[in-house]
Amino acid sequence: MVLDRLKQVAQHVSGTILPPHPFDPLSASEIEKAVALIRKEHGSLAYNAVTIWEPRKAEMLAWLADPDHTPRPHRVADVVAIKKGGTVYDGLVDLNEAKVLKWESTEGVQPLITMEDLQIVEHVVREDPKVIEQCGIIGIPKEDMHKVYCDPWTVGFDERFGNKVRLQQALMYYRPHIDDSQYTFPLDFTPIFNCDTREIIHIDVPPVRRPINQAPANNYHPTAIEAEGGSRKDLKPINITQPEGVSFKVDGRIIEWQNWKVHVGFNYREGIVLNNITYNDKGNERGVFYRLSLAEMVVPYGNPEHPHQRKHAFDLGEYGGGYMTNSLALGCDCKGAIHYMDANFVNRAGASQTIKNAICIHEEDAGIVFKHTDFRDDSVIVTRGRKLLISHVFTAANYEYCVYWIFHQDGTVQLEVKLTGILNTYAMNPGEDTHGWGTEVYPGVNAHNHQHLFCMRIDPNVDGPQNTIFQVDAKAGPGEVGSAENKYGNAFYAHKTKFTTPTEAMSDYDGSSSRTWEMANTNKINPYSHKPVSYKLVSREVPTLLPKEGGLVWKRAGFARHAVHVTKYQDDQVHPAGRHVPQTSGEPSQGLPAWIAQNPDENIENTDVVLWHTFGITHFPSPEDYPVMPAEPMTLLLRPRNFFLKNPALDVPPSYSSTPSQKASLLKKGEVNNTDKASRAV
Repeated sequence: MVLDRLKQVAQHVSGTILPPHPFDPLSASEIEKAVALIRKEHGSLAYNAVTIWEPRKAEMLAWLADPDHTPRPHRVADVVAIKKGGTVYDGLVDLNEAKVLKWESTEGVQPLITMEDLQIVEHVVREDPKVIEQCGIIGIPKEDMHKVYCDPWTVGFDERFGNKVRLQQALMYYRPHIDDSQYTFPLDFTPIFNCDTREIIHIDVPPVRRPINQAPANNYHPTAIEAEGGSRKDLKPINITQPEGVSFKVDGRIIEWQNWKVHVGFNYREGIVLNNITYNDKGNERGVFYRLSLAEMVVPYGNPEHPHQRKHAFDLGEYGGGYMTNSLALGCDCKGAIHYMDANFVNRAGASQTIKNAICIHEEDAGIVFKHTDFRDDSVIVTRGRKLLISHVFTAANYEYCVYWIFHQDGTVQLEVKLTGILNTYAMNPGEDTHGWGTEVYPGVNAHNHQHLFCMRIDPNVDGPQNTIFQVDAKAGPGEVGSAENKYGNAFYAHKTKFTTPTEAMSDYDGSSSRTWEMANTNKINPYSHKPVSYKLVSREVPTLLPKEGGLVWKRAGFARHAVHVTKYQDDQVHPAGRHVPQTSGEPSQGLPAWIAQNPDENIENTDVVLWHTFGITHFPSPEDYPVMPAEPMTLLLRPRNFFLKNPALDVPPSYSSTPSQKASLLKKGEVNNTDKASRAV
């Protein structure tokens, strides 16, 4: 970008390097500096995470308000490390002062499983005599062990093993040919892997064995498609070009676009984090959100048979959405004029690693933003909008999650998540009854029912941090048909319920009342509507958590019990299932339930609050989802309500406009423009 280049030139000429923005992720050199300081004091360790410890909010707000006269918040690294033997340490390192601020061993927890942790397991299972024996029982000879694969998952929680030993479970597969998809050949047993000793300590074997699937491979790569008749031949190219360049500006990690300004952060766990989101309302830069992120998710599977109860992945808290992020490619993952951002992480040895092109930033056409045709004279105005997308894609073993943060010209922020990749599969015998817990998507392939439940963390800053949350339901007006107050029975209104405590705020979605939630600044009233300025959460894909109350998933994924929770802001309350998620028992439930239980009647009215929203889908697989799943989107909106005085997109240049006076002038001259009539006729 031109602005980036000018900044680099200015730094080169002056010989100075500007310090990173306090919200910026740690650079490669900062990660390695933090590791060096820890290593000097505490010796050899395996590093699980080294990430930015975001500045405390009060300190950060003061700096944002007056950066020239307020001390810049220090760069602090948040460190998780494991000592040989399994002791887990949590630490903080002040990089400005080159000082370890905190170093504590944390008992009874297991930090997330890294990509390096996952990659070790496959090598071990192929050489383990007990695994080789089980493979032989179901029809895989010893000389084919190089064709055996596994998807390592955390063990979730299993009362036989507890949480003192760091474990993974290996979901097993067979790949007859290197280009075959192993998910067509799932194996029926599950080894348990000890991460510390790097050995298989147990194998779960079902009472009824399921020999290796004898169906032909079911593949999705181009060679397989060619063998079935080839790809479609009737597609013409669609070219997306911006010959004058993009409409957004990039200054470091701050993006300015169409009155929006946002800082784009990234961490190993949540992936993209958006901070200090403001909207320039005719010269007045107004606060909208302090921080937005996908904070957690859980994928509970619905087969009650052992050991499938362990299949409920917390893909962010147990593996890290940032760690699993893809390096994006132009023309495939993103199309058009793209600005990329890289991501830096620590590896087990403490060295920095970079994922190139982890974040994609680009514009897309957004269709009609507004239009009106007057039937009296065919005068018309139509304005096409555009949108800014900030996205990343991460692969959690078999599934891909495509995450798009979308900014619109009318003041709306949209989150869209697309699910694709491959179904998690399990072996089944010919004619076996799935009992309704799954679907035979291909002969011998059972795909279990499951849910994808995401938790969005919304830290509103609607014209300032003092906000109040309201639940809004469409309700029929009082009075019976024939009464004086509602004679014809047609009255309805928006019924608002103010949340004043975290207990009150635990609420569920109700489609029958078109339920939404408003984040309002009750200290500022719109002069036209006489209502508080606010942003409204519009979310309609909100399934109920199906695992039952008191069960394992219900206890571990407390954030998913309700569509909405609201808590008073606390700096360290970021992860709604807890800081360390693997192998938690849910007794007591960590994260949101624990925070609310600490002070269930705390005041959350007209104060600094966080709204936690759980949304997602319930997936009953079908053959159309296999062998690779078409992307299934889900979306939600954060929309301004009473925030502006009028449609904020009115100043977007119209694509076509013909006013009544222009129409009259054309008619007088005998010239008629039938553009809109023609388009409507077509």
